Amino acid sequence: MSHPSASNLLTTPEADQERGGYVHTLREIRQQPFTVLDTCERMLARAYDLKQCLEIVRAVVFTGSGSSEYVGSCVQSAIQAELGIVTQTIGSGTLLTRGGRALPPLRPLLLVSLARSGDSPESGAVVQLLLETEPEIRHLAVTCNAIGKLVTRHESDPRVSIIALDDRTNDRSLVMTSSFTGLAIAARSLGFLADPESYRALCGRLSRILGHVINNHFDRLESAIQWNFTRAVFLGSGSNFAAAREAGLKMLEMTAGRVATLSESYLALRHGPMSFLNRESLAVCFLSSEPVTRLYEADLIRELDRKKLSRIKVIIGEDIPRDLLNAKDVAIECPRLGAMGEDACLVHVVVGQLLAFFRCLKEGLRPDSPSESGVINRVVGGFRLHTDGKGP
Repeated sequence: MSHPSASNLLTTPEADQERGGYVHTLREIRQQPFTVLDTCERMLARAYDLKQCLEIVRAVVFTGSGSSEYVGSCVQSAIQAELGIVTQTIGSGTLLTRGGRALPPLRPLLLVSLARSGDSPESGAVVQLLLETEPEIRHLAVTCNAIGKLVTRHESDPRVSIIALDDRTNDRSLVMTSSFTGLAIAARSLGFLADPESYRALCGRLSRILGHVINNHFDRLESAIQWNFTRAVFLGSGSNFAAAREAGLKMLEMTAGRVATLSESYLALRHGPMSFLNRESLAVCFLSSEPVTRLYEADLIRELDRKKLSRIKVIIGEDIPRDLLNAKDVAIECPRLGAMGEDACLVHVVVGQLLAFFRCLKEGLRPDSPSESGVINRVVGGFRLHTDGKGP
């Protein structure tokens, strides 16, 4: 199946986009500068409820599955610094199998459940399990689907606060894109309840930078994936490592596994995972704006070049050092990204979305439903929920 070039995608009639199988994914990636701002205002309108959720809690745990878990990993560090309390991300699958044993022992604790559809088996089951076994846990559910099971099952329970984002963020594509940034920005509001204008300013900066990436680097990101690599590594430090995990998942999902991916921190790559790479690999490098961290990252990038462990690098950051770039490498320069601090990871996530989208088209797949054999689906299918008599 042939598709228009990047320069023509944006002007292709919607009916043709639908026939090509990318109408939802393209729209959902492109709408993020706008849905981020909508989510911001929705969360500001719920500030009182959020303050009640956080009152006297000693720890916050984010939970979700797949991309929703990576949302929590992207925001937890910044929120921990702002709230001054223990903040962790624990996958829904871990909580479902281990219950309260997987949680930090501090109580009261706020569990923030993040979900695009809220219809996956874990979403509601984890909340129900902990409602029945952990009376000192408070619950906040943030979802993109106002009629999902996570909402309908718990909306009448006073122990569970529920926030549903705009339906536009309930991505119709198989993969999460605008739902990811929507859930992340919603979660970030927890760190700004005493300073709503700073939260609004953060969302405004993010919206502008995402607009810059989508409007100015669209063609360049397509050009980065036009050769036949079958392996890709995504590198990041701190919250950018969480972004690397999400970007690696996007590439894996949207190529139906044809591109094998590895997501790792820069310093951990040397400890064995570097053996994954070869001279025909794609290396995607999310650069930190923190000076010392960037020095370590630059050393690793130069080592990849010396060892010829990638054919092309895509480097994303602000003021990217020219000596890190070879002739065929692609630099995604993002002015004012450094001012985003830890939240720069959300820009990297969107770059990962675009790389995966273009590679999906290159593979002749349909981005809205790239898993042609149905190995994975938009919502994980039902599976048996086991109990020891203390759970759902």
